[in-house]
Amino acid sequence: MVFKRLLGSLVGGPAVDTVLAPGAVQPGGSLTGEVHLKGGEAAFDIEHITLELVTRVEAEPHDGELEGVLVFDRFTVGGGFRLAADEQRVVPFAVTLPWETPVTELHGQALGIVLGVRTELGVAGAKDKGDLDMLAVRPLPVQEAILEAFGQLGFGFKSADLEYGRIGGTGQQLPFYQEIELTAAPQYAHAISEIEVTFLALPGEMEVILEADKRDGLFSEGHDALTGFTVGQEGVERVNWNTEVDNWVRLLVEHRHSYGSHSSYDHGQSRAAGHGHGDHHHDGHHHGSHHGGHHRAGHGMGTAIAAGAASVAGGMVAAEVVDEIGDAFEGEDEGGEEGNEG
Repeated sequence: MVFKRLLGSLVGGPAVDTVLAPGAVQPGGSLTGEVHLKGGEAAFDIEHITLELVTRVEAEPHDGELEGVLVFDRFTVGGGFRLAADEQRVVPFAVTLPWETPVTELHGQALGIVLGVRTELGVAGAKDKGDLDMLAVRPLPVQEAILEAFGQLGFGFKSADLEYGRIGGTGQQLPFYQEIELTAAPQYAHAISEIEVTFLALPGEMEVILEADKRDGLFSEGHDALTGFTVGQEGVERVNWNTEVDNWVRLLVEHRHSYGSHSSYDHGQSRAAGHGHGDHHHDGHHHGSHHGGHHRAGHGMGTAIAAGAASVAGGMVAAEVVDEIGDAFEGEDEGGEEGNEG
């Protein structure tokens, strides 16, 4: 077990090691684990134990793209006790992830998104950052079904990232959103070069935002077009998602042609997975789920991600990804020393 000794303001202070339950979790699901504490050279009052969900997001200022570390949720899981010198104590926890927590993998293949759980201890009136653990998040069934349908239709996985900002006209809760970038299927390559998919999940339903990049020369300006759909999270297995997703893409392409070079956002409704919601309905389109579907045999998005894994992760193996996320967040700590204790 690897404890991280809290230094900086607390020489000889306690050490902490947070252990997450094995396996990937889902958005809106329960994250469980244990915080292991080891007492320092003297007794200390542990005022609070807080878990922070942290990630790296991208912002697009006028002079170029920037990256930064963002804490997007916090949970107090313990505290209010005295930890004796050299005492070892285990604090179990179970917290609920936000529904919009980004997805980091599909069928075990990494998407290139890094999430972490960072432990903060409030000790002796000071806050010290403990260890950082990598968090794996797998998609909800409806998210997986939609991504698989894109793959079956011939779309390829290109990359995934987290963009700081908000998508207008949606129920977005977090200050950033995930974009999963797909290369266009051959039957749409004449009209679009790629599609970016964003999932905004809620209990029982989910918004799917599609953004199509315009091909050079097709339109007079290089704006993107956005179209959104609301789907249910129940009854996923009863929906023909190939037909559903193909209809979405067709409507997105038609929407772009009808609006020309003007960037706009059209949030329609879909009856996929049982129901649609007209309260997000902006321009009069009613998007049904099973009309005029076009099928194209493919291998699914899991295969596409596996094929592109080297480019996504830069050829890094899992251990190197852990090192990368640690380096990204370590600079914020007041100081620390890792050692193999206990």
